[in-house]
Amino acid sequence: MKLQMAKDSLFAVLLRSPWWISVAVAAGIVALARLALPEEYRLVGMLTALPFLGIAAMAGWKQLRSPSAARVASTLEATAALSWREFNDALEEAFRHDGYAVTRLGKPAADFEMVKSGRTSLVSCKRWKAASTGVEPLRELHAAGEARASDENVYVTLGAVTDNARRFATEKRIRLIQGAELASLLRGRVGTGKRAA
Repeated sequence: MKLQMAKDSLFAVLLRSPWWISVAVAAGIVALARLALPEEYRLVGMLTALPFLGIAAMAGWKQLRSPSAARVASTLEATAALSWREFNDALEEAFRHDGYAVTRLGKPAADFEMVKSGRTSLVSCKRWKAASTGVEPLRELHAAGEARASDENVYVTLGAVTDNARRFATEKRIRLIQGAELASLLRGRVGTGKRAA
């Protein structure tokens, strides 16, 4: 069973926050341990700051590799200007670069079937330019995933996802790729600065 951190746990929140916040928490713990604990317990108290330094390193690494807000906006803008064929090709190339074996399905509910480490994923991206995504396309993807016994279903969109659709995706464990995650996935594959990664 894969261990998963609770979404609102302290460490999960710190992982989503700027790295320096975790460093500040660690420094606060060290200072508090030096001031409040007796001499024989100070070292143990200060060592409790180590997990926060680890979180700071993880958050810093993640933030270093993430595109800036301006880069995300320009990538998404360039993506919106693509034709279906160009978008389809860029997405396929991005998934292959991430280590997936990709097969185009061209079915109404799913566009790609991907396999990585023995796990099969279905991807739906045909409605990628829709301003808003409701439950119906996610329901179709889920049904296709059930029919093909996929391990994961992925829905790709540039637009917004309604609250009901987001709840459905969470309930059925459909991964939504949009915004910064989509820009990061397509980085270097769309826009004027297109290059092979």
